Amino acid sequence: MVIQLFPLWALLLSAVAFFQPDWFVGLKGQIVPLLTIIMLAMGLTLSPADFKQVLKNRTAMGVGVLLQFLVMPIAAFGVALAFGFDTELTVGMLLVGSVAGGTSSNVMCYLAKGDTALSISMTAISTLIGVILTPLLVSLMIGQSVDVPVAGMLMSLFKIVLLPVAGGVLINTFFSQYVRKAEPIFPYVSMFAIVLIIAIVVALSASKIIQVGAVIAAAVIIHNAIGLTLGYWVTKLLGFDTKVSRTIAFEVGLQNSGLAAALAVQFFTPMAALPGTLFSVWHNISGSLLASYWSRRPVENETSD
Repeated sequence: MVIQLFPLWALLLSAVAFFQPDWFVGLKGQIVPLLTIIMLAMGLTLSPADFKQVLKNRTAMGVGVLLQFLVMPIAAFGVALAFGFDTELTVGMLLVGSVAGGTSSNVMCYLAKGDTALSISMTAISTLIGVILTPLLVSLMIGQSVDVPVAGMLMSLFKIVLLPVAGGVLINTFFSQYVRKAEPIFPYVSMFAIVLIIAIVVALSASKIIQVGAVIAAAVIIHNAIGLTLGYWVTKLLGFDTKVSRTIAFEVGLQNSGLAAALAVQFFTPMAALPGTLFSVWHNISGSLLASYWSRRPVENETSD
């Protein structure tokens, strides 16, 4: 129940951070360590066997990853242009669109009767690929108008994402009996960390949220909807079954927006972190609603939803 109420906790702590920013501004330096903890927790839930699923689902995996790093960055850029965002907010939207899928997609996929093994594998693979693609995509799409620190972002992603995930997998591989005992607390640790990151970013941008918050929220909702819709229907039109289509929809539409917000604060501005912050809250709401709807619809012998 606590985990299911994640969006509520995020909204509540964000409200506190908005009205009492001084309580959180001093924690700016903790964003990267908190994100590292989230990635470590993700790694601890994975094993080499999960990565072997890539070989069993090569076609679905390839289509999903392609959509992940094609649909979401292009949609982010298009939405930013449509809303007339300045450079800061455009960078923020592109960071959201260019990062890997979020770990919440695994939970939503499970609830929606999708292919959980495929979901976990896609999240893991897109996370690893994103270490390279995220800074390159942002640089490619906006590098001419703003200095994108590609090398710095690559190194940061290596330390924030690759090392903790790999470390978690190794720990789970050699000490699985101990990891299994602690595994029930991992979702709570991750939830606490991401909620605190959201609150810190809100506090850092509290003075500007009143001016642009509603507009950014609208952009984020549209961006998320594009990802979920195309993730599902493109795979459906390519002939994949409903189970796989639901899985890829979540993988494409639900982003690691906490990472996007952290990168924005670290390499750009707190304002650039607002899209990632709002996306973190919204995609859990939309994902939960969609998972609830799909959970009540069977997947056997379905040709469409």
